[in-house]
Amino acid sequence: METERVENELIPGPGTEPGTGTGTETAAGDAPAPRPAARPALGRGTLLLMSVAAGLSVAGNYFAQPLLDVIGRDLHLSASTAALVVTVAQVGYGLGLLLLVPLGDLLERRRLAVTLTAATAVFLTITASAPNAALLLTGTALTGLASVAAQVVVPYAATLAAPAERGRTVGTVMTGLLLGILLARTAAGLLAELGGWRTVYWVNAALMLLMALLLRLRLPALRTTAGLRYPALLRSTLALFAQEPVLRWRGALGALTFAGFSVLWTALTFLLSGPSYGWQESAIGLLGLVGAAGSLSASLGGRLADRGLAHQVTGAAAFLLLGSWGLLALGGAGGAWSLTALLAGVITLDLAAQAVHISNQNLVYAVRPEARNRLNSAYMTSYFVGGAVGSALTSAVWGAAGWAGVCTLGAGLAVVTVALWVTERARRGGSGGGRKR
Repeated sequence: METERVENELIPGPGTEPGTGTGTETAAGDAPAPRPAARPALGRGTLLLMSVAAGLSVAGNYFAQPLLDVIGRDLHLSASTAALVVTVAQVGYGLGLLLLVPLGDLLERRRLAVTLTAATAVFLTITASAPNAALLLTGTALTGLASVAAQVVVPYAATLAAPAERGRTVGTVMTGLLLGILLARTAAGLLAELGGWRTVYWVNAALMLLMALLLRLRLPALRTTAGLRYPALLRSTLALFAQEPVLRWRGALGALTFAGFSVLWTALTFLLSGPSYGWQESAIGLLGLVGAAGSLSASLGGRLADRGLAHQVTGAAAFLLLGSWGLLALGGAGGAWSLTALLAGVITLDLAAQAVHISNQNLVYAVRPEARNRLNSAYMTSYFVGGAVGSALTSAVWGAAGWAGVCTLGAGLAVVTVALWVTERARRGGSGGGRKR
């Protein structure tokens, strides 16, 4: 069995800022430096760039959600085939999380982030020019695979941040990522009205090329040598599930939460474009602005996690998830009152889902800092497998039972989320709390 040896090396480069090391990192060729008593936090400019990069990276996986109707008409797809675009994107993203994100513990991270960002731009052009379902799904899957650049950037930022500010830093980058997910719908709807559904993919491809250049110029080079070959690296990623109870519990909570999130956003397009509301693509896309309000909880959740309140945040958010589906169920009839309930449900669900996610990440990242990319890979793979399952179930449930069935599905997932949190809480209390994580 190979021995795992981990070194972090902060290599001075174009974007290196003073004091952004982790305390265990050394300049190339030097002996390990003693851990400093304190150091400045990650610079705001670089943190903002990483946040924007994360958002733009994942946005391409969500453009299709408000455009399923118009894409289906243009390419002559059935509703179930059109909905597969969302599922394929999440499957591709899940594979990238499992196969590519662990490379951050093996390769130089700036180069990995830049390469994946540039590849995302290339794959977006395949989707933008797709003449049929086969190429559309191929481009979507490859875009999802490469867009895990976002999940290389998140632990990268966590490594560069001061330990006392890690929750806030992760929350800031995740705010950008979540805004990318939600505002992708708004951008897609508006650009589809201006130039057709392909326009948003061309625009995002250009932005991703620009982002690859900026990341190359601004990020400090950071190399982590895990002392493992790639197959062993993947095995060690999967082994973390067996070794770390926190990862198992939080991975399950994340999967359930994102499944519910995907159920909502996959079904909303069908509801809002249907007879109850009859909205156009641009109006459906604007709903992303409403959902974006919930993403602001990411930064707050990070700050609360820094104060040791991650478990309490998870519990409160799990109960909010359950309540949100009651509001959403009232929103299916159409009309002013139903729309008010629908919007309130969307905001509540998004806020709760992001709070669970940030508290999960804070606890998982604290388990084994030297394997942070692999922990992130394992956790986020669980998370997006949940999302893919949620999207796939929504396609079947919508056809069989409409909005009422979708709300029942979402509420069922929320009930299991609450039950899992209560069980984890009881287990921690029964063992005296165990090691604090």
